[in-house]
Amino acid sequence: MNQTTRKLSLGAVSAVLALSLAACGSNNSNSESGSTGSGKKVTIELALSKSSQDSAFVQQDLLDEFEKQTNIKVNLQLLPAEQTSTVLQTKLAVNETPDVLQYNLASATTDLNLERNFETLDDQPWVSRLQNKDVLSAYGHIYSFHVSQDTGMQGVVYNKDIFKELGLEVPKTYDEFLAACEKIKAAGYTPIFMPFKDNWAANVMPGAAFGEYAAKNEPTLFDDLNANKKKWTDIPAFQTILDQQYDLYKKGYTNTDVLSDSYDMAAGKFLNKEVAMMFMGDWLIESVQQQDANMNLGLFAYPTDNSGDAYLGASPLGGQLFIPKKAKHIEEAKKFLDFIATKEVAQEIVNNQSYVSNFSDVTTPELPAYKQEILDNYITPKKVAMTMDAFMLVDRSELYRSLQDQFTGSISSQKVLQAWNEKFAELMKDKGEAGF
Repeated sequence: MNQTTRKLSLGAVSAVLALSLAACGSNNSNSESGSTGSGKKVTIELALSKSSQDSAFVQQDLLDEFEKQTNIKVNLQLLPAEQTSTVLQTKLAVNETPDVLQYNLASATTDLNLERNFETLDDQPWVSRLQNKDVLSAYGHIYSFHVSQDTGMQGVVYNKDIFKELGLEVPKTYDEFLAACEKIKAAGYTPIFMPFKDNWAANVMPGAAFGEYAAKNEPTLFDDLNANKKKWTDIPAFQTILDQQYDLYKKGYTNTDVLSDSYDMAAGKFLNKEVAMMFMGDWLIESVQQQDANMNLGLFAYPTDNSGDAYLGASPLGGQLFIPKKAKHIEEAKKFLDFIATKEVAQEIVNNQSYVSNFSDVTTPELPAYKQEILDNYITPKKVAMTMDAFMLVDRSELYRSLQDQFTGSISSQKVLQAWNEKFAELMKDKGEAGF
């Protein structure tokens, strides 16, 4: 992807932020049995991370209805969350590809070689009904599918009832955040849940905070990093942010087993009222409230300093569906997307998930309280910054592993950035990026 295209894509995603949460208020090609016309049942494989098994696209009632209408069965492959990228890379390399996979578009461009490995979907019947093609597009083509145009908002998920019980307000400064942690700990709750067995989770706070720093202080920072005009070790604020995350652990404000606890434990920790906060995205709130609609959770921006002006992180739209070029059942996989895209099915998913609809004939429902608060407190006053991941052109798994290493006590934040600086340069050089 050339630099011009890159900037246009990122600009399009940024534009969605101003519109996506503010929005309120086909022909079905699945009638034939199977894809061969013979009536023979076909099974397609859908791969997704174990951490995404509550995805709206893989609910059993939806899969059963699809099978009933088409005679096509969907078999789920649940991949270990901490190895999803590696497993998918291997499957694609040895031609053991699933027929459909759920992944993140931004990550697919860097981790899975999007152009080489995946079908373009520009000619699919549901495309004409899309309100925002940009959130599903890369390199000038539609590669992914989703019924929503929401972006994932990242910050601190928190239990409002615990905050109310302890007389706490949302902290606006770093000092206030530390004071809140101390009061929560004294009350017998774990202030912050860190599930860093899943290495990507260790990047949620830094990814948002790095993006905030760039937006406020150096708007061209990621362009400079991607052009090798600056090094990751050149930005002292990055080291400060990594130190802050580790210090929260050292101060005893987190679960003790940060490298053994995983993301799939997070919902239960909130449901059982064991933890008060977690660095994560608003998708966790959806997951928890699906299990208990009375859970009173919210999201606030993590304050890295004492300015009182923290920004929420906004990650690119996640959880899209992709069809590999070497899938055994491409036509049946496309029928699965057609089925989800029908007005009736898409409307049900949008209603159940409180999504901002991306189809012209599917209505966005009234937003839940936490989304309305995000709109009022961050989107409308323009206190949102794209996360670091939106700007990255290479796989970040080595960075995530280094962040884990920091929590073993074996390396410092400075060493984390030094190691990533070297790996980043190597990956960018391998990719053929100018300046490396």
